[in-house]
Amino acid sequence: MAFYQKMGEVPHKRHTMFRKEDGSLYREQVMGTKGFSGIQSILYHHHFPTAVKEANYLKDALPEYEKQDALRHRHFRTAAYDKKGDAVVDRCYFLGNEDVLIGVVNPAESMNYFYRNSDGDELFFVHHGTGKIETMFGEITYEPGDYVLIPIGTIYRVFPNDENRWLVIEATSAITTPRRYRNEYGQLMEHSPFCERDINGPESLNTYDEKGEFEVVTKARGSLHRHVFDHHPLDVVGWDGYLYPWKFNIRDFEPITGRIHQPPPVHQTFEGHNFVVCSFVPRLYDYHPESIPAPYFHSNVDSDEVLYYVEGNFMSRKGIEEASITLHPSGIPHGPHPGKIEGSIGKKETLELAVMIDTFRPLKTIEQARDYEDQAYMKSWVTE
Repeated sequence: MAFYQKMGEVPHKRHTMFRKEDGSLYREQVMGTKGFSGIQSILYHHHFPTAVKEANYLKDALPEYEKQDALRHRHFRTAAYDKKGDAVVDRCYFLGNEDVLIGVVNPAESMNYFYRNSDGDELFFVHHGTGKIETMFGEITYEPGDYVLIPIGTIYRVFPNDENRWLVIEATSAITTPRRYRNEYGQLMEHSPFCERDINGPESLNTYDEKGEFEVVTKARGSLHRHVFDHHPLDVVGWDGYLYPWKFNIRDFEPITGRIHQPPPVHQTFEGHNFVVCSFVPRLYDYHPESIPAPYFHSNVDSDEVLYYVEGNFMSRKGIEEASITLHPSGIPHGPHPGKIEGSIGKKETLELAVMIDTFRPLKTIEQARDYEDQAYMKSWVTE
């Protein structure tokens, strides 16, 4: 999402002297994407952002995928993953490919270190819980229903207020709003299901001018690295630009409806390289007198479909529970469970809430996901 923001103190002109009260210079950092041709922000630090006392390789962070198996629809009961910990170390990944990793995490502990993902943007969907995320751009509080976008290279740490549950989407690219809803200037257009007024950046900028040893874990090149700074990494006194973390609540998504069934792209909320994220929210059903509200059977000829079920009674599925993840892969058709098409006729609305991720390269299942799989899911369309 590219629109200008400013927080804290910045000089009148970029790349000019900006001095502290004692006459020393603040340290200017240009943080941008695509070299110098993408979006960027300029941050002003008390200390050198390069002042690292120690650098260590920690481990390979690439997931272990299962061996090639039968092509089938799959259902993972992620609610059964009940390990509680911090927002980074205790992530449990279920699906992934070269473009995106999809998993869940139950943050219940404050992070005693900092983290930055330098391989791509991160998108969190807050299913349960509240808390705050401290970042180099400022602090963001979150609540259930919030999507929180953390841009590549952002240093942050998470402080949950209570037991949290998040859906985690890690990209190897930028995550943006859909191009179909932006004009040539980047502004969201009138027919977009949300607008800039629904989007919130950092709420406050807390600056820490402290010396000492501070650990930053960095994900880069598919591995984790440890950097020990000689100062607090959240030492920014001001910044401005177009690159920063922000949040958007799924309940501010205004659904597009019609006389007959609308295809999934009308629910699109975000896009990354080779994938999109959509929001299914409470909405009125189709109002043609002979409409069938349930979706038709369709073949994913060039995309894999993932659904994370948040709450409500999802109108096209049986046997799905809160926090379930389903995978309907490309190459075979999928659609409503038996009885769901007939049962939808005459219904006026749905109260479902779900997040959908469509990928345009095949997803692979991560080995540990088997522990949470509903093995009978593929056969759930068979009737006697």
